Amino acid sequence: MTKLRPIAFVLPQFHPIPENDIWWGKGFTEWTNVTKAKPLFDSHYQPHLPTDLGFYDLRLPEARSAQANLAKNHGIYGFCYYHYWFNGKRLLNQPIDGMLYQKDLDMPFMFCWANENWTRRWDGRDKEILIEQKYSKDDDIAHIRWLCEYVFSDERYIRIDEKPVLMIYRHNLFPDFRETVKLWREIATKEFGYKDLYLLITESLNDTTNPENMGVDASVEFSPHVIISDHQQNATQHKPWAKFLKLKKKTSPKYRHYRTGVEWALKRNLPDYKLYRSVTPSWDNSARRGENGIIVHGSSPELYQYWLQNIVRAFRPFSEEENLVFINAMNEWAEGNHLEPCIKYGRAYLEATKKALDDI
Repeated sequence: MTKLRPIAFVLPQFHPIPENDIWWGKGFTEWTNVTKAKPLFDSHYQPHLPTDLGFYDLRLPEARSAQANLAKNHGIYGFCYYHYWFNGKRLLNQPIDGMLYQKDLDMPFMFCWANENWTRRWDGRDKEILIEQKYSKDDDIAHIRWLCEYVFSDERYIRIDEKPVLMIYRHNLFPDFRETVKLWREIATKEFGYKDLYLLITESLNDTTNPENMGVDASVEFSPHVIISDHQQNATQHKPWAKFLKLKKKTSPKYRHYRTGVEWALKRNLPDYKLYRSVTPSWDNSARRGENGIIVHGSSPELYQYWLQNIVRAFRPFSEEENLVFINAMNEWAEGNHLEPCIKYGRAYLEATKKALDDI
């Protein structure tokens, strides 16, 4: 076991599904948003377009292998796949199902249950709901049984002290999360013979709930929300924003400074509970949300490397296997948040990742 296990988030939204055909148009994938993006001002980097891996379809084993090999060659230990479960209905599941059958894909993995509503605004809030996330005891039982039988049993699934690791994105949406956790642990141990589960909650939307109070093992810093948080100043007084806004007053994107977010993250007073740190390469979701997006100015491979380097130098694993650090994300292209090579930076973010991790 290496000193640290860097885990990169992976979005499986790179293949068509019937629901997206209905909601967004025939053949819609994440690439649809990516390719229609336009710069909103001089020097605005849009669209983000892929190079090495091209416009891949994650249903293809060759695409999954190429993605995994690229990550492994740059120091990434494993992937954290977003998992979409709506009362037994799974969405965007074909890449994950294919990966589970693709036993020669030598890439450790874990799941993060993205347990929000799907909405037309792409933000999980309760406006124009496309598919709603509903909670019940019966669904809790069905869900954990499916995970235990078909996912956690995979030899590649990431474990800590023999316990499968599962992350929950929005624990505060459950009617009684502690009861769900208790039920999940009981089923995993008594029905399926697992030693236990190792459960994580994210600090999504800067929720800093003590995980011990929720009956789970640790929290994960959700770094995109760190750099877009309202604790940062609106950057309209800085170039190029001032000139841009003077010319186009009707637009309303929000602006943040990447360096400010990085500095804030590195100066953070860490809590007494177990918190796994996370870093983000960049952020610009104007491809999805146009002039209502959030654009983080000033990200670069060098600043990203500085952030990751400082995080991994400072991190002391909580035990031999409690040694995770998260990179968010590998391929969130429509949010300008990706390690995968693009036309502007090539492999620079991946190379920065390797340099930072080689330093530990």
